[in-house]
Formats: sequence, C-alpha cells, structure tokens
Amino acid sequence: QVQLVESGGGLVQAGDSLKLSCAASGVTSSTYNMGWFRQAPGKEREFVAVMHWSTGSTYYADSVKGRFTISRDNAKNTVYLQMNSLKPEDTDVYYCAADRSHPLYMAVRDREYDDWGQGTQVTVSS
Repeated sequence: QVQLVESGGGLVQAGDSLKLSCAASGVTSSTYNMGWFRQAPGKEREFVAVMHWSTGSTYYADSVKGRFTISRDNAKNTVYLQMNSLKPEDTDVYYCAADRSHPLYMAVRDREYDDWGQGTQVTVSS
C-alpha cells in the first residue's frame, strides 16, 4: 500500500499559480501510475493528470493541458502538480492517487487507482 499526503492548496486569484505536492511512502516497482484528480461537492471525481512511474510519460485532461504540469522528485518520492493561469473553475479538492494494478498504460479513471491521499483544497477567486 502507498501512503499519500497532499499539501500546497490554498486561496488564490484567477491567473495566479499554485504548486501542489504529494509525498508518497511505500512506493515500489509495483507502483505504475501516479495521478492527480479533483472533485467538487456533489460531483464525480475528475481526472487531471497522470505520470507513468517507470517511463515518466505524462497525460493531461483537456481542461488543464498547457496550464498544469505533473512532475516528480524521485529522491523525495514526491509528485507535484504545478498549476498556472488558474481559473475559478479550477476550484476543487485535489487528490493524489497511486495505481498498483495497470503497468502497461496511463490510468485516467479513478476506479483504476488503489491508494488515495486525503485531498487539498484549491480555491480560485475571480
């Protein structure tokens, strides 16, 4: 099992930037994808970005492509989500997740992930 702790959320204005961090413990060679999702109250969890752990390949939701960047620091076992040009519609709770079941592709569905962090709130004011 992978333990995940997110941090870095906050209240910002439209156009600002934030960098979320996800500290992971228990990461092994059987950790295949690390992803970021977001969820608003009463809505389904939405895919944001994923990094395939062994290849470093990344993939983004269309709504954040060109504005958000997923990256990692292997030495710190930390995954980041750099969010630029934030919009009010980016307001959500952001979750980090680990996939230990799908080694051959980048998982983009929340049901494909095994471990989740507690989430960090991002609020973007207009």
